[in-house]
Amino acid sequence: MEVCVESVQSAVNAEKGGAVRLELCANLSEGGTTPSVGLLQVIKEQCRLPVMAMLRPRGGDFIYTENELHVIRKDLVALREAGAAGFVLGILKSDGTVDEKKCRELVELAKPLPVTFHRAIDMTCDLTEAVEAIIRCECCHILTSGGMATAEEGIENIKRMIQQVDGRVSVMPGSGITCENLQKILEGCGATEFHGSARVSQESVMTYRSPNVQMGSCPGKEYTCKVTSEDVVRKMVSIATACWNKK
Repeated sequence: MEVCVESVQSAVNAEKGGAVRLELCANLSEGGTTPSVGLLQVIKEQCRLPVMAMLRPRGGDFIYTENELHVIRKDLVALREAGAAGFVLGILKSDGTVDEKKCRELVELAKPLPVTFHRAIDMTCDLTEAVEAIIRCECCHILTSGGMATAEEGIENIKRMIQQVDGRVSVMPGSGITCENLQKILEGCGATEFHGSARVSQESVMTYRSPNVQMGSCPGKEYTCKVTSEDVVRKMVSIATACWNKK
């Protein structure tokens, strides 16, 4: 199980629960953006798990300007020096295809560290061709919901993708995976690893709560956050292990 985290506490909980790898992001509510070097460094101090760092300078689409690509390159170098075990990225063209030239450049810059192509693949116009393009870029993993909103909805597509790659790259289902649907997803698509955040809501310890101010677009968000649950990770790892042991 790879666990997607955006805080030190989530990383610690994921490791205690039995995760084997972390994907580190900021702003999971935006689908994940590039984390800070400081966050990576402190997580490396607290955890022994390999940390794959997200390279995404903003939310929104996956077409980047030259200035944004310059930011991505700078972040890649800084995060590699800070101890990242690999990177997670995805760049598309306006026609819904993978931008192989730009992705390949970043994969080359990241070497010898591995690169995961993230769920930008689910925004492409042709999953089959996108898979081949990603393999040509020499990515090691593909994180996908099978072109659907959730991995559960995309089971059949993920299964076809796993058959298509035939071991050339690892296809990892992600998006909306819970303890309730994990077995169905793994048995349905045949994946040998999966990705999830395993988060639960955590209340703020603030006793005074201003009725006049909100800092974000969601009212009350200042007083709650989502944190990876050690217990949920442990349960998901147990479910997955039981599925794989059946084979």
